[in-house]
Amino acid sequence: MNAGLHIEVAGSGPALVLVHGWAMHGGVFAPLVARLRDRYTLHLVDLPGHGYSREDATPLELDATVAQIAARTPPAIWIGWSLGGLFALRAAATSAQVRGLVMISATPRFVVDDGADGRPWPHAVSPQVFTQFAADLQSDYRSTLDRFLVLDTIGAEHGREELRTLRQQLFARGEPARRVLQQGLSLLDETDLRESLPQLRVPSLWISGRRDRLVPPAGMRAAAALAPNSEFLEIAGGGHAPFLGHADEVAAAIDTFASASSCHSREGWNPATLASPESDEAGSQRRAPSPNPLPQAGEG
Repeated sequence: MNAGLHIEVAGSGPALVLVHGWAMHGGVFAPLVARLRDRYTLHLVDLPGHGYSREDATPLELDATVAQIAARTPPAIWIGWSLGGLFALRAAATSAQVRGLVMISATPRFVVDDGADGRPWPHAVSPQVFTQFAADLQSDYRSTLDRFLVLDTIGAEHGREELRTLRQQLFARGEPARRVLQQGLSLLDETDLRESLPQLRVPSLWISGRRDRLVPPAGMRAAAALAPNSEFLEIAGGGHAPFLGHADEVAAAIDTFASASSCHSREGWNPATLASPESDEAGSQRRAPSPNPLPQAGEG
């Protein structure tokens, strides 16, 4: 296997770039690939140090990693899950290649901020969560990873099945490099991309699991409200990986969003100008109506 950034390509049609979460790899998106590959070309990224990219020397830093992915993929909608959402959001804020943004169980800031700068961010986890995981990695690598997977799935409607899937996927492409696991935890602990949201020039879709213990729905709803031309969707029984236990619902939402974005592009419109001045009752901005509206929270 060649060293370097591994990006698997599947399907045909408009391009989607999918970026996975902490300690995982692109194979975790198999349920979405099965449901979308007949209509889209999916570019499944293994982040540096993860999966088949475990020998890639690119630093697991936002700008360096985004540049690598962008250099290897066409203009596309970027989809980021959990940690992958930070890379997708950074790309949407800095790269002209990004045509739309889908955030799955991800926000611009993963830890609580007490608002010393006047911008409190209460809907997140304690900073000690990621600090403790980083410390535990040094003493008990495998058990620490398994505890994180349990946190990913605890409380989800199909949590047992999701946990079994994540455990099967974890080392399916080899063990992730420990250095990038530490770097990933640092990104989750330290990154704050809230300032980029009001300036986003592409439409965005924010998909949350109502039972998510790592990224509370309130945080995703608040993030969506900061971005123009955004839409928020809550999966009633979903946890931190809703695309596993509720793959049909998540795939349908992505399909509707991507189809609308593709239609706007073909007609020569700029999707960033399509935001309605009205807001939904949760406070997030809605895109111009599409032929197949997204399901409301709890439907599907």
